[in-house]
Amino acid sequence: MTYTYRPKGVCSQQIIIDLNGDVIENLRVLGGCAGNLQGISALVRGMKAQEAIERLRGIRCGFKTTSCPDQIAKALEEALEG
Repeated sequence: MTYTYRPKGVCSQQIIIDLNGDVIENLRVLGGCAGNLQGISALVRGMKAQEAIERLRGIRCGFKTTSCPDQIAKALEEALEG
């Protein structure tokens, strides 16, 4: 299943998640800090979505109330819901 999410409050513009059941097969983030987001994408590949959510949820970027990793967690939560 492929799920597309539009992040809010961050520099990235789109998150595309490929799930096989509850496992992240691929994660692509358009916009944002390319190197950091490519690194996060590589690290979560093959990981269960719930584990990635637990690790990424609540991370903040500077004074913002969210971050790209936090938005990835939100995207994964929505993808799992339906």
